[in-house]
Amino acid sequence: MSGMRTLGYPAAMAVTVALLAETAVGAHHSFAAEFDETRPIKVTGKVIEMKWSNPHAWIYVDVAGDDGKTVKWGFETGGVNALYRRGWRKDDLPVGTVVVIDGWRARNGTSTANAFSITFPDGRRLFAGTSAPKADEK
Repeated sequence: MSGMRTLGYPAAMAVTVALLAETAVGAHHSFAAEFDETRPIKVTGKVIEMKWSNPHAWIYVDVAGDDGKTVKWGFETGGVNALYRRGWRKDDLPVGTVVVIDGWRARNGTSTANAFSITFPDGRRLFAGTSAPKADEK
């Protein structure tokens, strides 16, 4: 009987580790699952917030809609470490900065997109660390 208890603990630990790993992997998504590579977008807007988070950072901008109303757009970027490696710094996007963001629209039709690049008024451009399959062709 004691041999069975000894085997039960490692088996229970293995199941627990597997479930935790599945949860972490399931929380992340592929580009194609959420964004549409055939629907590029380019918007000009004022930065209202930059969330430095993992697995993706987010840039939120207010964009004037065709009807004159302001629409809040959310742009997914690469993770924090990926942005730092590409030259980003936390003070690059102060609130109120007008930027042009190129990317791809969300499949669900919301004002959400995956960012490819951010261009500043002075012409400086930062790559957003997209995971889009054909980003190198843009």
